[in-house]
Amino acid sequence: MGDTSIQGIADSFKGLKSEDLERLFFIIRGMLYPDKPGYEQFVEDLRENKFSAGRTCPHCSASVVIMHGSFKGRQRYRCKACNRTFSDFTKSPMARSRYPEKWVLFAECMLKNMCLKETAKELGITKTTAFYWRHKILKALQKLDTGPFEGITEADETFFLFSEKGKKNITGRTPRHRGGVASRRGLSHEQVCVIVAYDRDRDRILSKVACTGQISQRSIDRVIGPFVSPATVLCTDAAHGYRPYCKKKQIRLVQLEKDQRKHGIYHIQNVNSYHSHLKGWIRMFYGIASKYLDDYLAWFGFRVKNAQVAMNAKMKAMIIEACVKGLDATWDSLRFSKFEVAV
Repeated sequence: MGDTSIQGIADSFKGLKSEDLERLFFIIRGMLYPDKPGYEQFVEDLRENKFSAGRTCPHCSASVVIMHGSFKGRQRYRCKACNRTFSDFTKSPMARSRYPEKWVLFAECMLKNMCLKETAKELGITKTTAFYWRHKILKALQKLDTGPFEGITEADETFFLFSEKGKKNITGRTPRHRGGVASRRGLSHEQVCVIVAYDRDRDRILSKVACTGQISQRSIDRVIGPFVSPATVLCTDAAHGYRPYCKKKQIRLVQLEKDQRKHGIYHIQNVNSYHSHLKGWIRMFYGIASKYLDDYLAWFGFRVKNAQVAMNAKMKAMIIEACVKGLDATWDSLRFSKFEVAV
């Protein structure tokens, strides 16, 4: 048996990673100050963020809301306009969850890149439940506000092979096993195009599925249109779709010629670096169904945005931001969703 003295226990912690030490700190703090357990404190933080501008009804958006008792230990509210009741978790990924106290630890598993099987074992839930929890969070994170791009904004596209991973009956081709290649060379509709835009001045990043195959003016507008304005200076490679788009929107465009890496202060090295890290991270999942690609782009974007944040704060931020943005997705809507890109 090891040394059970205080110093002996402290010495045994020296081999732990920083995130494990941080987690241990919060466990000990909870033992010393049990008045506010972690879950209760999380609910208070969620309530403070969700209703920072006053309580509003998630059903009709009215602000005439009163407290209405509790149910299974959760505070209930009633809207005097539509007479419907709701809780802090209504229309959020945690709605109707049987294990609300496990969601923050679930976020930690996600941030540690634990697979579904490991996560399920760690939290005592099924692998199927872990899968749907993951995608409920990611659907909500897609709603996070990126904000306008007004300075020098780099934009470039990267491509992922179209995948129907998880589908039992694939028509038109034989299934690929963990990878594979397209049936034809070059760009085609077998390639899913993702646009990444980065505002250097405000350190804002946007990444989203644009189309399949070659980038077009319409797909560019659909992805970055809501965020750019005449105050934006767009820096891209030589892709043809950007020129007519910027001319129509009266946006200044700086395009790099083929094989040109830099033109003065203009380059796209930041988004190219983002592409590289994104693809390296996605490879850990051994293929992603294209219908879920936007979910994983939102996940990676959250990781990059909060890279310097402590793990405990990052865990809470992931769940709170997902809950504040709201979600109407159900298990069936996630399970039977399809890959669709507007034409």
